[in-house]
Formats: sequence, structure tokens, C-alpha cells
Amino acid sequence: MSSESAAPYQRISLNGPSMGTRWSVTLDADDSLDVHALQHDLAAAVEQVDLQMSPWKPDSELMRVNRAPLHAWVDLPAQMLEVLACALEVQRLSQGAFDPCVGGLVNAWGFGAQGDAPDAQAIRIARSSQPPVAHACFELDSSAGRVRKLAPVQLDLCGIAKGYAVDRMAHELQEHGVRHALAALDGELRAVGAQSSGAPWSVGLESPEFERRAARGVIELADLAVATSGDYRRYVELGGALIAHTMDPRRWAPVNNGVASVTVLAPSCMQTDAWATALLVAGPGEGLAMAQRMGLDVLFLLRRGAGLMAFGLGRFGSA
Repeated sequence: MSSESAAPYQRISLNGPSMGTRWSVTLDADDSLDVHALQHDLAAAVEQVDLQMSPWKPDSELMRVNRAPLHAWVDLPAQMLEVLACALEVQRLSQGAFDPCVGGLVNAWGFGAQGDAPDAQAIRIARSSQPPVAHACFELDSSAGRVRKLAPVQLDLCGIAKGYAVDRMAHELQEHGVRHALAALDGELRAVGAQSSGAPWSVGLESPEFERRAARGVIELADLAVATSGDYRRYVELGGALIAHTMDPRRWAPVNNGVASVTVLAPSCMQTDAWATALLVAGPGEGLAMAQRMGLDVLFLLRRGAGLMAFGLGRFGSA
């Protein structure tokens, strides 16, 4: 028996509030772990992401960028520059399906910090200000730690920030010497190693139902991240129809393509978060081709009448 398997590991659960939801960590650790210090550092890591990237905090770094005049350089912390660079790269690779420049549309449709219902005039204004190529809306100067806007857009990192926060939690766990953990924030999760027994972490795959939470299956994770984007958690009812919160930047409107949810696996939770959103927007045809081109492990659940149709790639290929 290895010293690893013989170690007196105990199961510990930590959690706390942030980003309008709760973060959580389940871990196996021995008596040498300073649990209180870890709890503090995990909470601080998630809070830092929220303070930098929240559109609901007027003093966040994101809102400083949104208020800045065109072509004015804005100094930013390295963490936010990393996330913005990744967001713009996924925007380019997804041909605009993922777009961090949809803050105006998000607010206009009632899903942001500036209202809770669609505003027809605001929608028209937001549409008129959307540039044709979002990844050309910002110039990043990573060496100097700064960014500037080249078009009058409103930055929104909600499609990637929670995934990055999970990556930051994974980093803190590793800094504290934890080798067996599962970090989660909303629908984004990342496993640090496997369980101390050697078994992978089991994560429930949620069924995309509007009024209740139910599991559709189980995903096993070890040194891997997973994220799911769907049409069933945040929405508004308009004219008898349910309008999903995810924006399709090519249509300047909420996504409406029959995709109930998209689940993506990758080593980085920041990547899974962004690509799950991109593929949800891209839809079943374009999205499948995009996932194949990027070599992604992905599961699509499509609404077909009163039921669901599943198809996947990679580890989900047998769906």
C-alpha cells in the first residue's frame, strides 16, 4: 500500500457567498492543512475576481473600463487582463458567437445591473452601437498592464469570470498543498487531482428543466474542469415566450436556436465557461463544426418537442 493511500485523509467541505451565488470546495486532506487559512484564501480569491469583473459593482475594474472615453488607456490588474485576453481570443476563434462586448445588449434586455425587463429603446441603441468585429474593440498592452477601447461598447465578462474564479480557487488549493479537491461556483467546476481513494470526482449533469432541478447523468472528473451553459436558469417571460439571458451578438438578441444546454470539458475552467457559452450561441450545426475544429469534449442537449435530443464529441461521443 502506498503512503498516499495510507495517509489519514479526512473529507472537508468549505463554502461562502460571492457573485450572487455560493462557491464551494470539497477536499480530502490530512491534519497538516490549515483549514482556516485555506478558507480565507479561497474566499479572497473569488472576491478579488468579483471586485474586478462584476458589472453590478460600480467601482469594479470592469466598470472603470466601461466608463473610460474612447482611446484612453486604463490600467488593469494582471488577472483581468488575462481574462479579457482569453475572452477576445475565444471571440475570434468562435467567429463572434462568444462576445465580451455585449454589456449594452445584456442591460437592454433586462439581464444586467440597469433594469429587470426588456427596454425597446435601449435595445435599438445597443444594436446601433454594436461593432462588426468585437475582438477589434479593445487594444491590450499586457506588458504595461493596460487596455483601451476602440469602439463605444460595454464590456461584460459574465460568460467567463465565474470559470476563471474556479481556476483561482484551484490555484489556491494547490498553493496550500491540496492534491484532492473539487471546486465549484454555480455551474462551473474543476477537479484538482482525484479523490484520495484514487476514484474520480463524480459531478451531476443537470437536466435543462425550467422549474425544477434534476440530474440527467454523472460526469467523472480528475484534473479536469466542466462548465454548462443553458437556456433554463435565467430568463424573462415576454409575450408568453421564455427569453434566455444569453445574448447572440450576431442577431443582437437573446439566443433562440433550440439548444437547451451545452456542457464542455477542458483543463481550464475559464476555457470551458467561455466555450460553453460560444457553442450555446452557435447552435447545433455551426456549434458542432466549431467544437470539432477546436477538438472539444462537448455535449449538446437540444429541445425537440416535449423531449430532448443529445449528441456529443470526445468523451461525450456516445451520447
